[in-house]
Amino acid sequence: ERREKSWDLLKLTLSSTECSCGRNHFTCAVSAFGECTCIPAQWQCDGDNDCGDHSDEDGCMLPTCSPLDFHCDNGKCIRRSWVCDGDNDCEDDSDEQDCPPRECEEDEFSCQNGYCIRSLWHCDGDNDCGDNSDEQCDMRKCSEKEFRCSDGSCIAEHWFCDGDTDCKDGSDEENCPSDVPAATCSLEEFQCAYGRCILDIYHCDGDDDCGDWSDESDCSSHQPCRSGEFMCNSGLCINAGWRCDGDFDCDDQSDERNCTTSMCTADQFRCKSGRCVRLSWRCDGEDDCSDNSDEENCENTGTPQCAPDQFLCGNGRCIGQRKLCNGANDCGDGSDESPHQNCRPRTGEENCNVNNGGCAQKCQMVRGMVQCTCHTGGFLEHQGCTNSEGGFQCWCEQGYELRPDKRSCKALGPEPVLLFANRIDIRQVLPHRSEYTLLLNNLENAIALDFHHSKELVFWSDVTLDRIMRANLNGSNVEEVVSTGLESPGGLAIDWIHDKLYWTDSGTSRIEVANLDGTHRKVLLWQNLEKPRAIALHPMEGTIYWTDWGNTPRIEYSNMDGSNRRIIADTHLFWPNGLTIDYAGHRMYWVDAKHHVIERADLDGRNRKAVISQGLPHPFAITVFEDSLYWTDWHTKSINSANKFTGKNQEIIRNKLHFPMDIHTLHPQRQPAGRNRCGANNGGCTHLCLPSSKDYTCACPTGFRKTSSHACAQSLDKFLLFARRMDIRRISFDTDDLSDDVIPLADVRSAVALDWDSKDDYVYWTDVSTDSISRAKWDGSSQEVVVDTSLESPAGLAIDWVTNKLYWTDAGTDRIEVSNTDGTMRTVLIWENLDRPRDIVVDPVGGFMYWTDWGASPKIERAGMDASNRLVIISSNLTWPNGLAIDYESQRLYWADAGMKTIEYASLDGSNRKVLIGSNLPHPFGLTLYGERIYWTDWQAKSIQSADRRTGQARETLQDNLENLMDIHVFHRHRPPGTELDPSHTELRACSGSWDVAQLSCKELTCLFLIFARRTDIRMVSLDIPYFADVVVSVNVTMKNTIAIGVDAHEGKVYWSDSTLRKISRAALDGSQFEDIITTGLLTTDGLAVDAIGRKIYWTDTGTNRIEVGNLDGSMRKVLVWQNLDSPRAIALYHEMGLVLSRGCLGDRTGLLTSQGEHNIHRADKDTGANVILVRANLPGLMDIQAVDRARPLGFNKCGVRNGGCSHLCLPHPTGFSCACPTGIQLKRDEQTCDSSPETYLLFSSRASIRRISLDTSDHTDVHIPVPELNNVISLDYDSVDGKIYYTDVFLDVIRRSDLNGSNMETVIGQGLKTTDGLAVDWVARNLYWTDTGRNTIEVARLDGSSRKVLINNSLDEPRAIAVFPKKGYLFWTDWGHIAKIERANLDGSERKILINTDLGWPNGLTLDYDTRRIYWVDAHLDRIESCDLNGKLRQVLVSQVSHPFALTQQDRWIYWTDWQTKSIQRVDKYSGRNKETVLANVEGLMDIIVVSPQRQTGTNACGVNNGGCTHLCFARASDFVCACPDEPDGRPCSTSEFTGCHLGSRECIKYPCYSLSGEGLHVSYIIGGLLSILFILLLIAALIIYRHNKSKFTDPGLGNLTYSNPSYRTSTQEVKIEAIPKPTMYNQLCYKKETGPDHSYTKEKIKIVEGICLLSSDESEWDDLKQIRSSRGGILRDHVCMKTDTVSIQASSGSLDDTETEQLLQEEQSECSSVNTAAATPERRGSLPDTGWKHQRKPSTESEV
Repeated sequence: ERREKSWDLLKLTLSSTECSCGRNHFTCAVSAFGECTCIPAQWQCDGDNDCGDHSDEDGCMLPTCSPLDFHCDNGKCIRRSWVCDGDNDCEDDSDEQDCPPRECEEDEFSCQNGYCIRSLWHCDGDNDCGDNSDEQCDMRKCSEKEFRCSDGSCIAEHWFCDGDTDCKDGSDEENCPSDVPAATCSLEEFQCAYGRCILDIYHCDGDDDCGDWSDESDCSSHQPCRSGEFMCNSGLCINAGWRCDGDFDCDDQSDERNCTTSMCTADQFRCKSGRCVRLSWRCDGEDDCSDNSDEENCENTGTPQCAPDQFLCGNGRCIGQRKLCNGANDCGDGSDESPHQNCRPRTGEENCNVNNGGCAQKCQMVRGMVQCTCHTGGFLEHQGCTNSEGGFQCWCEQGYELRPDKRSCKALGPEPVLLFANRIDIRQVLPHRSEYTLLLNNLENAIALDFHHSKELVFWSDVTLDRIMRANLNGSNVEEVVSTGLESPGGLAIDWIHDKLYWTDSGTSRIEVANLDGTHRKVLLWQNLEKPRAIALHPMEGTIYWTDWGNTPRIEYSNMDGSNRRIIADTHLFWPNGLTIDYAGHRMYWVDAKHHVIERADLDGRNRKAVISQGLPHPFAITVFEDSLYWTDWHTKSINSANKFTGKNQEIIRNKLHFPMDIHTLHPQRQPAGRNRCGANNGGCTHLCLPSSKDYTCACPTGFRKTSSHACAQSLDKFLLFARRMDIRRISFDTDDLSDDVIPLADVRSAVALDWDSKDDYVYWTDVSTDSISRAKWDGSSQEVVVDTSLESPAGLAIDWVTNKLYWTDAGTDRIEVSNTDGTMRTVLIWENLDRPRDIVVDPVGGFMYWTDWGASPKIERAGMDASNRLVIISSNLTWPNGLAIDYESQRLYWADAGMKTIEYASLDGSNRKVLIGSNLPHPFGLTLYGERIYWTDWQAKSIQSADRRTGQARETLQDNLENLMDIHVFHRHRPPGTELDPSHTELRACSGSWDVAQLSCKELTCLFLIFARRTDIRMVSLDIPYFADVVVSVNVTMKNTIAIGVDAHEGKVYWSDSTLRKISRAALDGSQFEDIITTGLLTTDGLAVDAIGRKIYWTDTGTNRIEVGNLDGSMRKVLVWQNLDSPRAIALYHEMGLVLSRGCLGDRTGLLTSQGEHNIHRADKDTGANVILVRANLPGLMDIQAVDRARPLGFNKCGVRNGGCSHLCLPHPTGFSCACPTGIQLKRDEQTCDSSPETYLLFSSRASIRRISLDTSDHTDVHIPVPELNNVISLDYDSVDGKIYYTDVFLDVIRRSDLNGSNMETVIGQGLKTTDGLAVDWVARNLYWTDTGRNTIEVARLDGSSRKVLINNSLDEPRAIAVFPKKGYLFWTDWGHIAKIERANLDGSERKILINTDLGWPNGLTLDYDTRRIYWVDAHLDRIESCDLNGKLRQVLVSQVSHPFALTQQDRWIYWTDWQTKSIQRVDKYSGRNKETVLANVEGLMDIIVVSPQRQTGTNACGVNNGGCTHLCFARASDFVCACPDEPDGRPCSTSEFTGCHLGSRECIKYPCYSLSGEGLHVSYIIGGLLSILFILLLIAALIIYRHNKSKFTDPGLGNLTYSNPSYRTSTQEVKIEAIPKPTMYNQLCYKKETGPDHSYTKEKIKIVEGICLLSSDESEWDDLKQIRSSRGGILRDHVCMKTDTVSIQASSGSLDDTETEQLLQEEQSECSSVNTAAATPERRGSLPDTGWKHQRKPSTESEV
């Protein structure tokens, strides 16, 4: 790498291999160049480096220090007063060892080295103590949204495994899944070499949008580099002189390939290696060639500069630094004693003990002389030094504070943050810590960067979007500031005092300025700029600095108003990139990417010095703070730091970055306060107030002239208007700078033709990419599309300013058309004998229009403006006639021919043809006239030029380096006025039929036309006019892939299907009344047919393999055919016979064929196929076609009258018709009417949809529930009471609900959710439960989202599915964390119990069978479906081979589940696991599934009436209930009072609100409870009497085992052994009869429950499960048991369960007799006695107590 060559020195040397000096001289060691140096003998061993290599001091005895001095360990002597002063004066730090610590104040921190610093500086990331003891701090905790690196630092969570190394130790990219899918780009995108996708329009546009130039490689047709530049193979442009210079300047090293020996220029020297170096570097003492060939055969004319501790004499001699100002003429020319060296006259009284020797800092005596020196690092920034009595005092500038070392300064305020652009994001890092955070992401190509600290704004430029953006410093409120006219904005700077934005653009070669919001934009500097890059402001001084790395690299500055421009450095610069200003140090720093150096200089360019010249592969940007430099490097992709004075202490702050670009230090001291020269009133300026060095200047936006010293014009009177494909620009003739300014227009993609109308200040243009004609005001406002249908390549445009008409040519349709200027009354003027018409101009005064045609026979034609009197006026010597212009004064027609490379003119009739310009015209395109000049654009020269319109002389270039130049015009306000013309020539009238161009009249409408789909539009071709001109049905909607179309001739509407948007839509034939009628459940709708008589629409879907029908508005949709179909496509209707024909039947009378391969429409005789003619050609994307004759009678079918009497669908067939219902709904017995919805159906989610499958019908077709705004729906549940669907959306992190028809969607829980995977509705207590896998919690709230409460938040590790059993008060959930398990708790979260925790993988879905009291779950890891009872016992594998089940549900005898891998819904028999069926296949993103059925959500509990009397949450439990309060108070009182003396002795009342029941009601409940208790006791006494009476009759002393059939499985395959104990006679008599079972060899007890045992029950049909039978001191009855009325048997076989397990199992079953319908028995007491039974608080334990 190169180092700065700034010396040309001489020194006393002798060239000899054997060095010999005189008697009184000392011979220094031979240098590396073989040179000898002689010094006076007395200079040896004087402690001074006179030889430059210390050879004169080697081997010398160490000096003896005086008693007043301190002897350093290295032998050096220093003043004793310097010991322990914080400076390393000895140079080995021995003077700062063992220094006594001082006492620190209360608000100070005591460093380990004895220093005291501010407490605020402790743990601020800055080494203030000097020994880093103030930064020995505990590492902060990472937040929930951060990832902790192995080194303890925190990064953004989404940076984990993103492909970029964000942790310093790379731990964020370790152990990442290897199956991350590679990024795939869409058809409209280009894939960069490293995988990133960018828009395809950015490919080969000259910008490095990918970041590695891969989007600019292989761009043979595109040459973005300027003259004097070399384009690398990657697309990067570099200086042509760098080609074959030995340095790899191209990132792909292509600049050094295929090099020859003749590539060095005249001012370069060729090394032996072939490398080129500057000729001035030859024989300069430095090995620049790396092979020393530039230093060979040199005359010994000089040596390298002096050593750092030497002084360079004026004669080039080097002497020791201590000989400076010693009173002796050591140099020989007196320069070492010159007053310029601050040498003071000797008075003989010099003494460092008196007034510090007069020195500002340190004073030392050298040979009896006072020598002043600086403290170590005494040149640090912000530091001043004041003399004091016997010493000195350092001070800091405002905003800084002296550090404890008393010599350096620390910035006050917050900790500094490095803000840097990383192309795809903007990040911030604390330089002294591992803090690393994201500010903005998802950016395209962020390059330049700056901030406004007081306004808390960050600004950046994006060279892919060509935008300058801004946002708040917290990342919010992203908005565009400058969006037009940018090409490569590589530098950005904020004036924080005057609130201005400055930027450089190397593409436009400009420096511009604007307000912070982008308004009042002005080109500040444009002359003599090549590639301006970095920019820095000094608002306090009113100056601006910038670098330019063009062919003449330089650094310049000017005032901020553009005045007083000067070059401050233009030597030894190659690729000056970054630039920054040290405001307190009054210096500037810059980096040179090719010179590989960081340099500094004063702000005027003086005292330039290299700070770092090694280890800088490709520095890009730089910033400074305190005494450190920070810079980014492209090659190392890192942020580095070093000391700004010495370049030492280099450190990597961050590496392995994506692509570090600009960098700034975010700190208030980087934007210090200063005087606002413009004051509070903008300096009185109407637009821009720009500061200068002393005052300010009022300035106008680009192109606007100043009307006074403070005011600007409000509009433009004349300007050059030209198109550049992606934008439209103007060059004002009102100002002298002729800077082009982009008109701020939206969505300009490929502008070609232009024109203007000064009457309304409109500019018109055509766009051949969007195939449209648009207009806007000259300032970009009021933009609108005028014509956007039936255009293919509108290349010419002309305004008739007299009658306000718009004329244009279309080279795609070969037409010339006209309309009003607003696009209305459009008609075709000329459609025959045109072959690629190009430009068009009109002469409204003469009544003619002229156009060029550059097809097979190029020509220029003329016709009347009504298409009459058509005439070819020029037809010879033409190749590509492009631009046209009329000189109305001389009555001439001018044109440019890109093939002939000429500009010519002739009279308006084609006579008097002459060549105006015939040389140096590579490719002229646009042409216009104004005044005495002719202007044109040139594609190849990339310029706008002008010449004298009469002679072609005096050629000038207005602008160059402009790509893609198109049309050109001059906007002015002096067009020649027109005369009154015949109204028939000037008016276009609206036609109800077709337009007759020849007669300029309207024909009557015959309604006979073709209509066809062309993927992105629908077009019509009238069959009533002599030409086939297609017109787009102007529907104001974007079409992606329109395939099938149909027409309702009755209402005049067109229907179409779009297979990309997956919609069926309709609109009127004039484009109005657009609406989507089918938006769900479509995949690939290839065929479509409209029944205009029966008012139905039929369609085929090759994706779902179905044929469906619905009303014309999309309602009452029904699947007609779903079996035995394989890709159904075309469909047609035979109305009279009621037949649907599918597969290939396109129509019955059209005789028209579409050809996709040829993109044509043909017509032929439908019977013979003869007489084939071409209707329309060149129609890419041609799809379906229909012929429509609206005058023909529609015909008849059976459903045409009153819909056949059907309530929903009437479908005709050959013998009549039938009524039908929408999909999934059954027809009633009257065979005419339908229910509103199915009775039993499945509901399932598939991420972006919720669908229904009816179980009432056999087709199992899914129907979408039209719920809006679905993004990523995971979990579902249903509330049968209100008929609402509840669902979770993990993309929005919300829980929402809606009606079954998709209406009334509302958010129930909208905050505090992370990953809500499970959802369950308690339909009795009206509560909603959910699991949050992200937060590892189970929460509950009311169904409306109120009273939210966390139920469980401990010992959860990724809870997933959740289910409730309100009748039993149970809550179940799965947990598929590190230790998978299935758990159960009460609905209030109490009595939590693990049911299953062995042999589990990923327990996903969970459902309950309320009839058989079993739990079913799917295991996605073990790939099976299992079940158990409610206690986790009797576990059984139902299905052992399922691919990846996610969720399941149960209905009747079936278990249904969703499967991710097979993308299907399947079902099996819940008893046997057999009869597996696929219910629905080919569904992407399947998630949850539930059943909605009248039998599903039944039963009640204590919370079912009046919320159990609770104010907020009511939780039913197995035998009681509890009231609970939400975690966050809602303003309503929530009671914490409790009842402990509950009725009927068994209910536990916890937090039961006393005030919620009135006093009267409370007394009534006590009375009822008391009466029922008495009645219960009497019954027990009666039972006891009966028991004693029949004891001997029923007692069986030999009873050992009771065997029961398992009610859960209805089989005897699993048996339970129950160790039975003899029961009392009374119990036997009441509860069962003994019968001998004939079907088993052993005794089988049949238990018949006596109906009267359920004393409180009025529902004879409600029976419950078996209750435990347990003896207790006399065998009395402890609890009641209810069973279903049929006999249930439970078999028990030996060996299933031991006695303990059996007893525990039976204990956990609670009595169902307690759940009684008291309200039904005593309806008048509903309010005082909830619908529940009561449990005894104290149970009788002895017979005597009973």
